[in-house]
Amino acid sequence: MKFTNGYWRLKDGIEAHFAASAYETEQQGNELAVYAPERYIHRRTDTLNMPLLTVRYSSPMKNVIKVRISHFEGGVDRGPHFPLESDSQFKPSVRITEQEAVLESGELSVCVEQGQIWNNTFRGAGKLLTKNQTKSTGYIIDRWGEAWVKEELSLSVGELVYGLGERFGPLVKNGQTVDIWNADGGTASEQAYKNIPFYMTNRGYGVFINDPGNVSLEIGSEKTSRVQFCVGGEILEYYIIYGPEPKSILERYTALTGRPAMPPEWSFGLWLSTSFTTSYDEKTVMSFINGMEERKIPLAVFHFDCFWMKGFNWCDLTWDKETFPDPQGMLSRIKAKGIKICVWINPYIAQRSALFAEGKDGGYFLKQANGDIYQTDQWQAGMAIVDFTNPAAVKWYTGHLEKLLGMGVDCFKTDFGERIPVDAVYFDGGDPQRHHNFYAFLYNKAVFELLEKKRGRGEACLFARSATAGGQRFPLHWGGDCESTFEAMAETLRGGLSLSLSGFGFWSHDIGGFEGTPNAALFKRWLAFGLLSSHSRLHGSTSYRVPWSVDEESAEVCRFFTELKIRLKPYIVQCAHEACEKGIPALRAMFLEFPDDPACAYLDRQYMLGPDLLVAPVFSEDGNVSYYLPAGEWTRLLSGETVSGGCWRTEQHGFLSLPLLVRAGKRVV
Repeated sequence: MKFTNGYWRLKDGIEAHFAASAYETEQQGNELAVYAPERYIHRRTDTLNMPLLTVRYSSPMKNVIKVRISHFEGGVDRGPHFPLESDSQFKPSVRITEQEAVLESGELSVCVEQGQIWNNTFRGAGKLLTKNQTKSTGYIIDRWGEAWVKEELSLSVGELVYGLGERFGPLVKNGQTVDIWNADGGTASEQAYKNIPFYMTNRGYGVFINDPGNVSLEIGSEKTSRVQFCVGGEILEYYIIYGPEPKSILERYTALTGRPAMPPEWSFGLWLSTSFTTSYDEKTVMSFINGMEERKIPLAVFHFDCFWMKGFNWCDLTWDKETFPDPQGMLSRIKAKGIKICVWINPYIAQRSALFAEGKDGGYFLKQANGDIYQTDQWQAGMAIVDFTNPAAVKWYTGHLEKLLGMGVDCFKTDFGERIPVDAVYFDGGDPQRHHNFYAFLYNKAVFELLEKKRGRGEACLFARSATAGGQRFPLHWGGDCESTFEAMAETLRGGLSLSLSGFGFWSHDIGGFEGTPNAALFKRWLAFGLLSSHSRLHGSTSYRVPWSVDEESAEVCRFFTELKIRLKPYIVQCAHEACEKGIPALRAMFLEFPDDPACAYLDRQYMLGPDLLVAPVFSEDGNVSYYLPAGEWTRLLSGETVSGGCWRTEQHGFLSLPLLVRAGKRVV
C-alpha cells in the first residue's frame, strides 16, 4: 500500500507519524525495548501530545530476531495467530551503551543507534544485511480514519527479493506491489491462492511478517531502495531470519513455521483425474484405468473430481446414486489393481445438501452478525461455509470424511478455501479479516489430521489449493486453474518456484492446463514437465486428460516419462526426506542451488529437481529451448553424454526428450 506522493510528500488525506529517534532503550529480560517518539526530545514538554512507538527486539531461536512495533496496546487480541515454534533453551544477548543498544542472536544482530536519527542496522556475521532509516518505521492514519503500522527495510544495490507464496508473475519481486490476500483468481493475474508473508533476498536473510491478515508490500516500488510492508491496526510483528545461504534461510524459516510431514511413497507416482465438469460413471472410470493398463502406463492414484457427488448438492460427501449405484464395490475393484483413491471435497455446503440441515442445527457454519448463517449463491446455491474454529464442527465434518475412508478412499483433494468473507462471525470470536487467509490453514489441518489419525503418519496426503504460512505442514499443494497454453505452462512453473522459495516442499499442477483443451504439442511438452515435478497429476476442466484422448503419441510420451519418474523415485524420495527434515523443497529455483552464480538470479524457465538434477522444460511446439547450465561438468540423463557448463545452450528436442542434466559424480537413477 502506497502512502506517499513521490519521495517528498504524503498522499492527500494521509496522516503519518514516523519514529524519529531512539529516545530511550532498556533491557527487559531477554528483550531489548526501544521507545521511539515522532520527534527528537529537546525538553520535557516535548514528550506531550504525540504518538510514541514501542519497538521490542527478541529472539525465539538462534539467528532469528523478532521485531514488534506497537502504538496502542490496549486492544483485544482476538486472533488468530500462526502457530510458531521456538527454542526455549536459547537466550540472546543484550548490551546497551551511550552510543548504541544491541541484541545478538547467534551471528545475527540488531543495532539501534542512540541519537537524533532513527537508524537501526541488522548484521549477519558482521556484514550489513538491511537497515531502518528515516521515515522507515511509522504509524499511519489513512483518509478513511483507519490505522496502519508500517515498516521499511533497505535494499542494497543488486539485492533481489523472492518468495511471498505461489505468485505467477516474475520470479524476482522487485518493482512489484504484493498483497497477501488469498483469492480464487486463476494463475494469470496478480492474485494468488497461496499467499505467504515471507520473502528472502540474495543478501543472506529472509523476512517473515507474522500476521495472518492482509499484509501489503511495496517491493522497491514505492521507494526503489526499500521494501515496505504494513498491516492494519496498532501492532506489526516481523522476524529477520539469517542464512546467509538461501537454503539456511529456508531451514530456519521452516523451523519457525513448521516443516512438512512426509507424503506416502505412492503419492509420487502418476495421478489421473476424471477432470472437473466432464460426464463420467464407473464404466468411464474403468475405461480410463484399463486404457492406462493396456498402454502400460503405470498409474498410482485415481482421482474423482466434483461430480462424484450430485450437482447442487456439493458438498454432501455422498456418492451420486444415479451415476455410482455401487461406490464401495467400484472402489474395491479399482484398489484391487493396486491403485489409490482420491476424491474432491471443499468446505462449502450447499443448501440442498443433506449436511446443510445438520450444520445449521449444530451451529457448524460461519454466521452473520445477527446470528443468521452466512450464505451465498457464488459457487453452490445457498451454500454455507464450515467453521473450522468450532471443534464440534471439525468433528462433524471429518466424521463424514471418515465414512469415505471406511469405503476405501485414501486421500482428499481439498479444493477452494479462498473465498472466505471478511464480515463473518467465527465460533472462536476471531477477527474475520485475519481469518480470511488463516481459514486455509485450519481447513487443511482438519483434513490432514484425520488422515494421519486413520491412515497413520507417512500415509496422510492432501491435494490442496489454498494455503497460508505454515500450510507446508500439510502436503501437498497444486497450482490451481491454469489455461492450456505454453504461456500458462510457464506461469505455472513461476508459481511453483515462488512457492518453493516460501517454504513449501511439495508441489504439483494440472498437466496440460486446466482451462481449455491442450493441443498435442503442448500436452506432450507439459507431460515431461509434469512428470519431472515432485508430484504429477493429469487433470482438466471440460475435457478428459487421458493421454490417448489427445493422440496416441501422447500415451507413448506419458509412458516414457512415467517410467522415468519411477526410476527417479528413490532420488525423489531422498529429496522429500530433506524437505521434511530441513525445509529444503524438492523443486528448487536455480538461485536456491546456485546462489553465487549471478546468471541464476532471474532464471524461471528451468529448475533443479533436488540438488543434482537440472530440468529445462520445453515451452515451444517446435522443440527449441534455451537454458543456462552452471559451471562444472554435467551428464545428460537421457543419453549419457558429458557436457561442460558455465554457458547458455540452445537445443532442439523431440517429445521424448528435454534438457535433463545431472551434476558430475552424482547419481539420480
